[in-house]
Amino acid sequence: MILPTISGSPHVHGEQSIQKIMFGVVIALVPAFFVSIYFFGFDALKLVVVSIAACLLFEYLIQKYLIKGVVTINDGSAVVTGLLLAFNVPSNLPVWIMIVGAFVAIGIAKMSYGGIGKNIFNPALVGRVFLLLSFPVQMTSWPVAKPLFAEKLTDAITGPTPLGILKEGLDEGRTISELTSELPTYVTELLGQHGGSLGEVSAIALLLGAFYLFYRRIISWHIPATYLGTVVVFSGILWLINPGIYINPLFHLVTGGMMLGVFFMATDMVSSPMSAKGMLVFGFGAGLITMLIRVWGAYPEGVSFAILIMNAFTPLINKGFKPKRFGEILKT
Repeated sequence: MILPTISGSPHVHGEQSIQKIMFGVVIALVPAFFVSIYFFGFDALKLVVVSIAACLLFEYLIQKYLIKGVVTINDGSAVVTGLLLAFNVPSNLPVWIMIVGAFVAIGIAKMSYGGIGKNIFNPALVGRVFLLLSFPVQMTSWPVAKPLFAEKLTDAITGPTPLGILKEGLDEGRTISELTSELPTYVTELLGQHGGSLGEVSAIALLLGAFYLFYRRIISWHIPATYLGTVVVFSGILWLINPGIYINPLFHLVTGGMMLGVFFMATDMVSSPMSAKGMLVFGFGAGLITMLIRVWGAYPEGVSFAILIMNAFTPLINKGFKPKRFGEILKT
C-alpha cells in the first residue's frame, strides 16, 4: 500500500494555491513599493532587487545541495520574504548587510526548518531583528525622505523616525506638547514623507494593499482587528490618564511598522494560529507586547519583536484552540 505524501502547512481548501497567495501579497505591496521609490529613489529599488535576488539564490542553493528532493523555489515565498525584508530596512543600508539579512531569513529562519509551511517564525522578521541586533548603527540611520524630483539631498543627511523623536524627547523629560512641533503631521505620516524603513513610511499605501488582501481573502480580519484594537485601547487609556507624556492612539496606528506588521507579517498563515479564536489571542498578545515595548521598552518600535514572540506561542495557541473533530460526539 502506497501512502499519499502530504505537504506541510498551510493547507487551504479552495481555489487558492501557494503561488496565487504569494502573488497576491506581492501585488498588495506594490503601492508601498512605489512610495518607497518616490521618497528614497534608486537606493530603495537597489535594496529590493538585491534582497529578492539573494533570497531566491539562497533558497535555490540550499534546495540543490542540502535539502534534495524539495523544490519550492517557484512558489513565490522567497520573493515575498525578500520584499518584506527590504521593506524593514533603511534605504541607505549597505548591500552586503542586506545579503546577510537574506541569508538569515532564508537559510536559518525558513529552510533550516524544512522550508515553507514548517518554519516557526516569520523569516523576514527574523532577518530584520538579526540585522538590528548585529548592525544597530546601520539599521537605525534613517535618510530624510525626499520626493523623487525634488532637489537632491546628500547621502549624509539623516533624521530620526517619528517614534524615535517621541522616545528621545520623553526620555529627556519633555512633554507631548513640547514635541508636537518636531513630529510630522498626520497627513505626512499617511503619505510617507518622514524617516523610516522602506516599506513602513506610507500608511495609506499599506492600507490599500491590506484592502486588496481582504478582497482576495488572503487574510482574515481576526488578527488585524484584535492587534489594532488592543493598540487603540491600551494607548487610549494611557492618553486619557496623562496626555502630557502619552500620545494619542492615532499616532501609534500610523507610525513605525504598525501597518506593515499588522497586515503583512502578523497574518502570515504559516507562523500564526490556525483557528479564529487562536488568531484573536495572537492579535491581542502582539498588540499588547508592541505597546509595552513602545511605551516602556528600550527600543522605540516593538512590532517586530511582538510578532516574533507571538510566533513562538503559536504552537501552544493551536493546541489550546483545536477545532472540533469531524464526527465527534458532543458531551451533554
